[in-house]
Order: sequence, then C-alpha cells, then structure tokens
Amino acid sequence: MKKENKNTVIAIVGPTASGKSALAVEVAKYLESEIISADSRQIFKEFNIATAKPSIEEMQGIKHYLIDEIEPVEEFTVADFADRASKIMNNLFEQDKIPVVVGGTGLYFRILLENYDMPRVAPNKELREELHKVEKEQGVEVLYKMLQDLDPVLADKMHPNNTVKIIRALEVCKTLNMPMSQAQKKKEPLYDVKWFGLGHMNGEDRQYLYDRTDKRVDIMLEQGLESEAKALFEKYGKISSLMNTIGYQEFIEYFEGALSYEEAVEKIKQNTRRYAKRQLTWFRKNSEIEWLEIKNKTTLDIFEELKQRLCKSCKL
Repeated sequence: MKKENKNTVIAIVGPTASGKSALAVEVAKYLESEIISADSRQIFKEFNIATAKPSIEEMQGIKHYLIDEIEPVEEFTVADFADRASKIMNNLFEQDKIPVVVGGTGLYFRILLENYDMPRVAPNKELREELHKVEKEQGVEVLYKMLQDLDPVLADKMHPNNTVKIIRALEVCKTLNMPMSQAQKKKEPLYDVKWFGLGHMNGEDRQYLYDRTDKRVDIMLEQGLESEAKALFEKYGKISSLMNTIGYQEFIEYFEGALSYEEAVEKIKQNTRRYAKRQLTWFRKNSEIEWLEIKNKTTLDIFEELKQRLCKSCKL
C-alpha cells in the first residue's frame, strides 16, 4: 500500500506479552512494509526464548530489522539503536514504504521517535571499572544513590537495580558535568508518528495482562528456557547483557545454588510482571498513544480496530 504522507511511521508499543509482535506483522502486511524492532534484548544474537524473539514462521515473510544484530558481549547503546533505525527508516521512505516500529523499550522510542536528542558520550572504560568496583563492594544501591545526587529526575524514572543503565547514566553525567536529563533536549519532529499501544489497563483488567505474562513464562519453560540460559551462562559467564535479562538472571541464581528451581521460576514471573508495570508507566506518559483493548480479543480483532483508526487519522 502506497502512502501520501511523507515520513509517516507506525509505532506499536506496550508491555511484554501484550501481543505487539503479532500485531506489527499484520500491520506490515497491510501496508506492504517492513518492521523495525525496538527491543533492547532481541538485538542480541542467541537471546531467543527469554526475549520472545519472533520465529521465522511468526514473521510470516515480513522483513524484520534490528533482531540478532550483535554479539552478547558487545556494547550497544540507545544512540547506536537510533543511528541504525534512522538509516533503515530512511531507506524505507525512499521505497515509499511506511516503517512499522514495534517493541517495549521505552527509551528507544523516546530517542528515535519522540524528538529527544541523546547526548553522545563515548564509553569510559576506567570510570566503568571504578563504578563496577563500587557495585561489587558496596552494592547497586550505592550507585543509585550517586545517580539520585547527580540527576534526581533521571533516577526517579530508572529502576534502582538496573546496574547497566545506572552506570551509563553516571558516565554521561560525569563526562558532561551536568544531569543527563538536562542534556536530553527536544528537537524538531522528523517523522509523522501514528502511535498505537496495547495493554493499557487498570484494576481487574491489569490482572488479565499479568496472567498473560505468567502464561508467556510457562511457554518459555516448555520451549527450553532453562537449557538456553545454561548454555549462555556456560559460554559467556556473568556478562552484563545476561545478568540484566529476565529469564537468564534468575536461572543463573538457580545454577549457582542461590535459588531452588521453583523459586527461580516464580522470580521470573514476578520480575516479568514488574517489568510490564514499568513499561506501562513509561508509555502512559506519551499522550499521543491511541490505546487498543486486548482483553479477550484476537490479533485480527485488534488489527481491525487499529486499521479503522489508521484510516481515519491519515490517508494511507
């Protein structure tokens, strides 16, 4: 399907297990376009089951970008994502296609599509080693307190146990000698973004989403999540990308004897529910998102509603 709107982008966001990937495929088929993944974990090669990476069958012949791009030991920043995704989108625009960007990593969407400029700060190996030493000797809570002192605005938006993001934020703050939140400035809009969200719920409906996340974990276990986690742990050890991925970090605790198998599984479900809640909190801040009901609806039901709203909002 050709477009009349220049630089139009379809963004499909929401928490884990809300059905974003399947919906994106239907939208891409309808628009005769391609998909860009905005997921900070699916970017890694070998991270398959825990990240709910779509299979070849699930992709249904639609080209997907920024999946299986880098090795688990490689550094990959949000700026790297924005650079790669922007080039892909520009290529699709040149082909008169509408990019479909889908995922649950809020910061990726903010920098790519919400017109925020990410400060370009190169990794500082010495500083990172120093901060990792602090974490090892005093705990991540000390690092989080350091971030609260340097950038309380950013710290308030960040999970206090996310070591990777906390260290990166401290790195930026110390390098620029200013709060990272102040360095993230708004810029002129580059794209005409049509935002659609899944899983925006309250009260009893929220439990419906949590039941879906629990079921997602059960399916991952049936698919071999434990074996995948063990193979990655034996191959790479406790690298940061593994230790900050739900599904791997808990099983590593099990492998090391800190948790029983049952405790590890329950912790995966608990952490997944908490992650879904944080994702919802992030995306609710974007007032441009049109939320689509998912409770007791199939992917095709949701797609039909999205299509109706899409046709009303722009000439596609």
